[in-house]
Formats: sequence, structure tokens, C-alpha cells
Amino acid sequence: MSIHTVQQGDSVYSIARQYGVPASRIITDNMLMNPGQLVVGQDIVILYPTQVHTVRGGDTLSGIAALYGVSLLSLYQNNPQLGGTPNIFPGQVLNIAYETPPLGPIRTNGYAYTNIDRSVLRRTLPYLTYLSIFNYGIREDGTLLPPPGDDRELIAIAGEYGTVPLLVLTSLTERGTFSSDRAALVLENPELRTQVIASAADIVRAKGYGGVDVDFEYIPGAAADAYVAFITQLQETLGEDGVVFVSLAPKYRADQPGLLYEGHDYGGLGAAADAVLAMTYEWGYAYGPPRAVSPLPEVRRVLEYALTEIPADKIFMGVPNYGYDWPLPFVQGETRAQSLGNVAAVERALQKNTAIQYDETEQAPFFRYYDRPETYADAVEHVVWFQNARSADAQLRLVRELGLRGIGVWNIMRYFPSLWLILHQLYTIEKS
Repeated sequence: MSIHTVQQGDSVYSIARQYGVPASRIITDNMLMNPGQLVVGQDIVILYPTQVHTVRGGDTLSGIAALYGVSLLSLYQNNPQLGGTPNIFPGQVLNIAYETPPLGPIRTNGYAYTNIDRSVLRRTLPYLTYLSIFNYGIREDGTLLPPPGDDRELIAIAGEYGTVPLLVLTSLTERGTFSSDRAALVLENPELRTQVIASAADIVRAKGYGGVDVDFEYIPGAAADAYVAFITQLQETLGEDGVVFVSLAPKYRADQPGLLYEGHDYGGLGAAADAVLAMTYEWGYAYGPPRAVSPLPEVRRVLEYALTEIPADKIFMGVPNYGYDWPLPFVQGETRAQSLGNVAAVERALQKNTAIQYDETEQAPFFRYYDRPETYADAVEHVVWFQNARSADAQLRLVRELGLRGIGVWNIMRYFPSLWLILHQLYTIEKS
């Protein structure tokens, strides 16, 4: 695998000649919607399959898999253009095999709402060990608020790809917001705590979930021990019927002040749960000053602290699948950034005719542009921070460097080709 950064004058065809690969492979692997229009600073992932197959009339994907002794799942992973479906056509070139990934096994989790585009879901599931379906909230009486859509359909589709569906249990209320009061109410009342756990366990067993992913945020520090007790009781109640994940606020030390951090006891929660997700993102956020969403030095700092409290083989690193566009100048309390996908960010750079830059310290790409209204005096400068192939590569390599179990992607609602290409080239994805 190589990552090529587009220079002035580059084209898909000149890049293909430089690396000795077909231009068509670059286009399909990277899912380039406008291959004739590249952006200076854009990343292109170059792959080198060791075996390919040109589809002939009468071929089926299952037949091709049998011919080469590989699984359908492997073909889906090697060929994201298939979209996780067996539909092929004569003349299509399929990647059959690559060199063995150098960094070993990894477990992956992706978060999705029930309204996810089903084509995006099917394209992504081959790369996921777990699918966390967002979300079940909590009523004051301890019963659960179901997600707005059909989670049974997502559970069934996940099963087609050997992906374990997880029920995401949150402290979100009927208003759709995280509630410190609701979390404390449930955690500190043994009867409510038992009711919530029983409700979650009943749904897991009835619908075929493979476990529970708990995301309680803004927990008062006084309820930290009760939160550990909650996770312990949930683990005991589920038993062999499912795994228990816990999402952790990105702390640097045990006594870090702030409502976001004080209720998350890394050591206690890490001991009680099967796995934890360190939410290593949102340094750059909608209401904050412009910055990379997951600056690598900050990510490393959180994970290095987590390793002092939690076994490495329980830790999943959070990976963001989005960026932000900030209008400038930034004014605290007034400026609000627009969230956008990583593919959309490159498209915006193309539309605004601006080059993409890369911050070597933050290990993240960014660019600046001006809105062009009718009068130049009204032009507004913007800065966009997002994720690209180089930032994904840097984050994913950190998993093996620190010996972590895997990654959790927030979220998979938009397909980001580079992330999954690089993940598949670096690691062997574990499936159930």
C-alpha cells in the first residue's frame, strides 16, 4: 500500500503510471466520483493486489470465491466497489488477494443510527466485528426508550456479514439529550438500576443482540462508584448472552475535573466491562475553536493514561468519521461549525478551488477558503479540518504501537473509503 498526495499537474493517469497500477483500479478502490478533477493535497490510496480475476460471462461471485478458495466476505473486503453485494458484470476486475496484513488482528466497532442508508451499511459491515446500534434511552421509571427506526432490520443485516450487533444504552432522555440528572437517578437507585438492566437484557435476548454498549455521559463524580456497580451488575445479568462495552470520556488523569470526566472511573469501569471505547475525538467540535477533531498527540495522551488503568486488550480507540467547517473569525459562544463528511470535505475544497494542507503535529488535513458573495466586502473566510488517508493511517498504526484491542468508529453513517482501505491493508479484521 502507498498513499499518494496529489501535486499540481497530477492526474489519475499520471499517478497510475508513477505506481505501475491501472488507473481504473485507483478510481474504483478510492471510489473517486470525479476522477478527472483532483485537488492539490488530496490523498489517494494505491493498492497492490497479488491476484486478480476478470469477470467472464456466467461467473458468479460465489463461484469465483470457490475457484480461488476464498470467502465471499474476503471478496467484499478486497472490493469495496461491490458494496457488500454479489452483483458483478463481465469485464469487471476483482481483487482476489493481497499480502498478509503486517500488523496482525484487530477488532472493530462502528456506530450507526437506524436510519443509516442500507447501501452504506452493507458496504461497511464486511470491515466490522461489532455494529453498535444507536440508541436506547432511559425513562424515569427505568423502562427504555427505543430507537426511532427498525433495529431488527439492522440486526438481521449485520448477521449476514458475521458482525455482532450491540445495543447502545445511553443516558439520553425523551428530549434526545444526555442528562446528568437522569444518569444519577438511575445509578444511585438500586431498584431503578435493576429495572434498566433487566429491560436491556430482555431486549438483547429477544432481538438477538450480542451485547450492550453503554454510553452514560455527564455523570456526577459522586455517582462514579455507582456507575461501576451498574456495569458490574449488567455484566452479571447478561452472563454468556452478550459482551459489555463502556464508552469513556477522554481523560488524561484520574482526578481530571469536569462533569464530563469525574463520573468515569477508568480502572473500575475497565475491570467491570469486557471492553471500553476511549472517545478520542471532539477536540475540534461544533462550538469550539477550529482544530483537528482527533489531534494525534491528544489521542496518544488519553490512551497512554488509559493503559495505566485498563488492560490493553480491552481498549478500543475512538476514530472520528467526520470533520468541521468553521466560519472565521471564531467567536466563543457565537460561532458554530458545520459538520461534514470526509469525502464531502474534499469535494468542498474542489468547489472552492483551494489546496489541502496537512498539519504534521496534529496529523490531520485542513484547508481554508472564502465564500464569494456578490460583494467582496461580505466574503467570509472558512477553515475546514477533516480526516484523510494519512490521518487514518497514523491513527490506525497507533493501535498496534500501543497494543490495543481495536477501534470504534463514530460513526459509519457516511462511507469513508480511505479508512476501510487502509484498515484492511494493515490488519486482519476479526469476525465472530
